[in-house]
Parts: sequence; C-alpha cells; structure tokens
Amino acid sequence: MTVLVVRTDKLGDFITALPTLYALKHHPSQPRVVACVAPLNRELAEACDFIDEVVTDDGASPIQLAAKLRRVGADASLTLFSNTRVALAQFLARIPRRIAPATKLAQFFYTDRVVQRRSRVEMAEYAYNLALAKTLFPDLNTAYRRPLLAFSEAERAAVYRKFCDRYGISKPVVAFHPGFGGSSDANWMLDQYVQLVASISDVSGIQPVMTFGPDETALRTEAARKTRGLDVILYTSDDGLVAFAQLLASFRLFVSTSTGTYHLASAVGTPTMTFFADTLFASVKRWKAVGDAAKQHPYMLPADEEKRAEMFARVTTELRELVSKV
Repeated sequence: MTVLVVRTDKLGDFITALPTLYALKHHPSQPRVVACVAPLNRELAEACDFIDEVVTDDGASPIQLAAKLRRVGADASLTLFSNTRVALAQFLARIPRRIAPATKLAQFFYTDRVVQRRSRVEMAEYAYNLALAKTLFPDLNTAYRRPLLAFSEAERAAVYRKFCDRYGISKPVVAFHPGFGGSSDANWMLDQYVQLVASISDVSGIQPVMTFGPDETALRTEAARKTRGLDVILYTSDDGLVAFAQLLASFRLFVSTSTGTYHLASAVGTPTMTFFADTLFASVKRWKAVGDAAKQHPYMLPADEEKRAEMFARVTTELRELVSKV
C-alpha cells in the first residue's frame, strides 16, 4: 500500500507533519510513505529515514501537480493542510481514497472529510495531524521517537567540527535566532536579543552565537553593529537545511521566536527557549514542538508594554539559570 501525505506549507508546518509520517511508516501494514512538500522542505524530507519518496509541489497548476501525483500510484492520501489547488490535483490524479480536514470548498474534492475544528486549538497542530491519520488506520500507534530527526553521530560531529574550526569555538554553544518567519507574530526586538546575549556574557564555559537565515542579510548587518564589543559569533545558515539541522543538534540551547527554526531545533533534540504571542492562534498550545516537552521553555509575550518589560526581566533571569546548567 502507498500512502501520500500532503503538507505543502512552511518549515514549521512541515515539521508538525513528521510524527504522522513516522507513525504511518511504522504501521504493521508497512505502507510505502510518500511526502508531497514545498520546495524549501524537500532536502529535509529526503533526509528522513521514514519517508520513502518525496514529491515537490512547486505551485504549478492542478493539472501539472496531478500528473506528478499520478506517478506516485497512491492508494490513499492524507492532506494535513488543504487548499483548493492541492485538493483538485488529488481528485484529478484519481487517488482512490483522499482524506482531509473538512474545511472550505476544498473539502468537496476528498472522499473522507474529517471534522476537526482546529481553530478551537484543543490540541497541538502535530496532534491534529496524528488524529487525522487514524481515519486511515484506526489502530495507528501515534507514538514516535524523540529526537524525531536522527542523524548519525559521525555526520553531526563532522558538521559541528567544521563550524567550530571556522569560528575558533572551543566551548558549548548557546544560540539566539532573532529573526521572524512562518506564522510567528511575537518576538523581542533585536536590541533585546543583544541584551539577552550580554546578560550571559559573564557566564564562563559557553559561547553565544546569533544565527540568521540566508535571506536575513540586513538583520545580520544590523546585529553586527549592535553587538560590537560583545563576545558573540554571527552565523548565516547558508549550507542548506539538513546541515543546519545537524548543527542545531550540537547546540546546548536555542533561543528564538516560534518560527520554523524553533521546530527544527526541537525535532533534533535541542532544548529551546521560545517566544509566542499571547493569542490562541499563535500560542504554544497550538504550536507546541514535536520534541521532548521537558526540553521546551515557552513564554507568551503580552501586548501590554509594562507586562512585556516584566516578562523580559523574567526571561533574562531564567536564561541565566538555563545557561548555568549547560
């Protein structure tokens, strides 16, 4: 049996699909698992040992996407986040059983329309995905390994050694990622990230690093100016998503807003300190990471300025406590 899993949005969203892909691959029927993903997630999907084949959705017409999907030969599809284009493509590909949440007009192209009402946020996004998969396999074991993204020790060590050699690092790394991305809509300003870095500058035995995506050149330039005189390394992750994931696996703590890199860090087993908006839509309740809950340290940032200042003081104190245990 071949099962197609469709999740064609951003990095964090795709990572919330990984527990489902893992659980499907380990079902007793031993299905062939194919993932349909956005281009930016292809490399990471191909690195997952529980995904047999990857199809890229490059935004082409439903007819063109249908031609790709038809070649997969899927017996069933599971669409974790749907829109009319991907729904129509699966209908045109004549996949016999097509399962998706019952949302908007797209639902009429599916054979199984499952009422989930995700807007109520009664569970995390990844848990909704697993629940949807039980429509296909009611006996599905929804447990999955942690860390979910597992690299060989040799691969991880080689990437980390190259990174350390490049920057002359000899101490454990605590990383800060000040950029926004995905559905994140709450974060500290860059000045406050600089203050967080400065707050641990006297903690011996650790090396602060600021990480930036390849499209965050302006933010990195501004950070270089604002951190002048601080012992912090600025790093741009321009070697690809898999290499960055392998690097994250060696960091001792990853501090960021609720964006794709947060989900990636948790998926490789790295402890996280993460900032969320104080709204249900963007909350940790919805976007809880797939990693070990004991390694996640979430903070809901209030809109009120006085309360934000109080929260920042708390974050600073608790950051020093976490770093002291690295």
